[in-house]
Amino acid sequence: MFTLNCKGRLLTIHQPIVMGIINTTPDSFHESSRVNSIEHALAQAEKMISEGATILDIGAQSTRPGSEMVGEAEEIKRLQAIIPALAKSFPDTFLSVDTFYSAVARAAADMGVSIINDISGGHFDALMLETVADLKMPYVCMHVRGSAGSMHDIPLYTNVVTDVMDYFIERMEEGMKAGITDMILDPGFGFSKTTEQNFQLIGATSSFVALGKPVLIGVSRKSSIYKTLGITAAEALNGTTVLHTAALLGGAHILRVHDVKEAMEAIKLTRYLIA
Repeated sequence: MFTLNCKGRLLTIHQPIVMGIINTTPDSFHESSRVNSIEHALAQAEKMISEGATILDIGAQSTRPGSEMVGEAEEIKRLQAIIPALAKSFPDTFLSVDTFYSAVARAAADMGVSIINDISGGHFDALMLETVADLKMPYVCMHVRGSAGSMHDIPLYTNVVTDVMDYFIERMEEGMKAGITDMILDPGFGFSKTTEQNFQLIGATSSFVALGKPVLIGVSRKSSIYKTLGITAAEALNGTTVLHTAALLGGAHILRVHDVKEAMEAIKLTRYLIA
């Protein structure tokens, strides 16, 4: 069991939970995750919460291959149109912001966010770790190699599982030095990895759990699923559920998803397998 301090509110994880994805971007890879108005965002949030989401993760920058970097000012502008309304309408739901800019993290915290989800693990913005520590919020630390422009290139790994574990150990130490109390580990599926390496990481979920931090799995509808099956992202729900089940059997704590209802069903059923 983990208890995370979210700006004074406690998030207790005694069984796996779901983080629902809400994007304020026009170009995120899965179209149904995009919202284009406050009303749309509120409707999407209400649906996800009713289906069982504990956290809503709001993003304002697409990180799919080939996406354009919009910059922190544009991210803040997009988030200002959505987050305050979500925080006001759903005060009992934990809100997360998906950003690698420290300035965006701080602005989002002022809007009502209480978790920072950083795909760069603090590598794209030197001020991120100390900013999160100052905000006293949990920090999702994702594994990635390279820069914002090269994060989808495939580097050489000695062993992808041990390399990711070494990365997490180093980031956990740096986070502690900065003053971060609560860190969540995300292996970074689809970032700087081949399809084969992504599957290896799913199979190694229990190894990441052994590091003693909550483990977040973000495979929802990603290319490793739909390219392997020869389908599209829109058709990848069943494949997503299969990988969610494998990760849950390995001890995963948080599923970051587009489809909350199906993820919750996977959680409920796998509990009987590992009870």
